[in-house]
Amino acid sequence: MSVLIIIPAYNEEETILNAVNKIKKYNEEHNVNYDYVVINDGSTDKTETILRENNLNHVELVHNLGIGGAVQAGYIYAYQNNYDVAVQYDGDGQHDIAYVSKIVEPIINEGYNMVIGSRFVDGHKSQFQTTGARRMGIKLISNVIKFKTKKRIKDTTSGFRAVDKKVLKMFVMNYPVEFPEPITSVDVLLSGMRIKEVPVEMNERQGGVSSIQSLKSAYYMINVILSILALKGTKK
Repeated sequence: MSVLIIIPAYNEEETILNAVNKIKKYNEEHNVNYDYVVINDGSTDKTETILRENNLNHVELVHNLGIGGAVQAGYIYAYQNNYDVAVQYDGDGQHDIAYVSKIVEPIINEGYNMVIGSRFVDGHKSQFQTTGARRMGIKLISNVIKFKTKKRIKDTTSGFRAVDKKVLKMFVMNYPVEFPEPITSVDVLLSGMRIKEVPVEMNERQGGVSSIQSLKSAYYMINVILSILALKGTKK
């Protein structure tokens, strides 16, 4: 089964080469073949130069589309190249390549459509924790998702996710520009597909700037909640 790791990158000159090298090293040491593509989201630093000079597989976006647009570009790449599973993976050092197999396995062996790498599932607590304000925000969004879908998603903002071909096709057709993680989770559930969370460890960013600058802000919370409540699913 073919697996593609999608790495959205915006101004990740400090970390992107190390992120890709870890994938290559893991492939060699564990006799696996995870492909990767870096989506350079209009970076203004030396990210593109590093990608070119090191001959790293990547797509260069002419303009900065934001995290939603960059990730969707990766899903389009995966769909066009007929991958069975696509994994969203940060290029900033937060995600650990050793856990990719854990989020891919339920898709391959248990028939799940999406698997989320979670810091909070089944009593598990990642050694790296977000701020208290952000955890409160995540819990509130989790409650809204439960109200909307009858399904609890505990790590609502986790960008460490794997999807199968059904979800991949769905994301190619429609992917939100804002609040992509909680919104797409609700979309998948309302479409009658299955999501599982598995425990993972996450690290602090090794460089760059987070795409979620203000999870605790009133703007973020109000808009993500309204966006979730407005969604209408189509049963598959």
